[in-house]
Amino acid sequence: MGKRDYYEVLGVSKNASAEEIKKAYRKMAIKYHPDKNPGDATAEEKFKEAAEAYEVLSNAEKRQRYDQFGHQGLGGNGGFGGGMNMDDIFSQFGDIFGGSGFESFFGGSRSSRRAKKGTNLRVKLKLNLKELANGVEKKIRVKRHVVAEGVTFKDCLTCQGSGQVKKVVNTMLGQMVSASTCPVCGGSGQIVDKKPAEADDKGLVVKEEIIPINIPGGVADGMQLSLSGKGNEIPGGIPGDLLILIEEIEDEVLVRDGNNVVYDLYVSFVDVALGTTLEVPTIDGKVKIKLEPGTQSGKILRLKGKGIKELNGYGRGDQLIHVNVWTPKQVTKEEREKLESLRDSENFRPNPGKSEKSIFDKVKEFF
Repeated sequence: MGKRDYYEVLGVSKNASAEEIKKAYRKMAIKYHPDKNPGDATAEEKFKEAAEAYEVLSNAEKRQRYDQFGHQGLGGNGGFGGGMNMDDIFSQFGDIFGGSGFESFFGGSRSSRRAKKGTNLRVKLKLNLKELANGVEKKIRVKRHVVAEGVTFKDCLTCQGSGQVKKVVNTMLGQMVSASTCPVCGGSGQIVDKKPAEADDKGLVVKEEIIPINIPGGVADGMQLSLSGKGNEIPGGIPGDLLILIEEIEDEVLVRDGNNVVYDLYVSFVDVALGTTLEVPTIDGKVKIKLEPGTQSGKILRLKGKGIKELNGYGRGDQLIHVNVWTPKQVTKEEREKLESLRDSENFRPNPGKSEKSIFDKVKEFF
């Protein structure tokens, strides 16, 4: 079953403001919170679904990509890359209810689940036009911090495993309690107990991995895909994400224009006057096209379905071929004599009829 529209999940319009989206998510989170609906698997799924929708729509960049390309614009797996769990939600969105987080509403039963998240990794992936158009599977080599094998942890003595230290200050209004991230464990609530020699003080080692990723057809230059949980790990927390920035390798002859591909075809006057058959390049190889006798310079030929796949659909763009008549810069004496003999021919004098479209009409039709 496909993912529901994120605006539909939160019950807001596509023009909703950031504040309206935040209020809608808060309402959904309270309604379907697991502590309010113990043992209700449906409520937990709705809770996760609302959090995923908010994760995307509350982020201006992700929301723009989603509005333009739908779920596929986020890597095909939505905001959490398909790896969302309850720790993700309580770690990232606990403060949606204010400084005290979810626990202020539900008695603090979730405070221990507000795990920290490891840092994200960012890589650039260069793709040619064919790979962008049709999609491709790539393997990316990354170095990431992971928890070393054999390392064990224990609760931080400074914060007693809570990840926070509290400070009581006496004021004119009475005692005020403030909480801050534990400086010893960095908020994870855990410190290293035992570790192998190659691990650092946090129990981490650098590991090189080859990660496969399926790039969907229709991605564009500048788009960012996300693989959840493939970033750096953190003791007592959840791994960060691997962010893949798409870069387009410029093609030598084809130019991308949205989901269409444009090709400039240069032909001789003889070719368009008498007609001919030519080979032209496309994303998937060369194809033959026929130029009818009398084809005018500036005519646009369309190869249907030879363009880019739609990122969030089943359609595909076209290839547009711009016919350009090439005028030689120099001619031989013999060529000149032949051309001069045709100069006064009635058939060679420009005589555009109403059926011939102006450049303005062609541009208007194209857009």
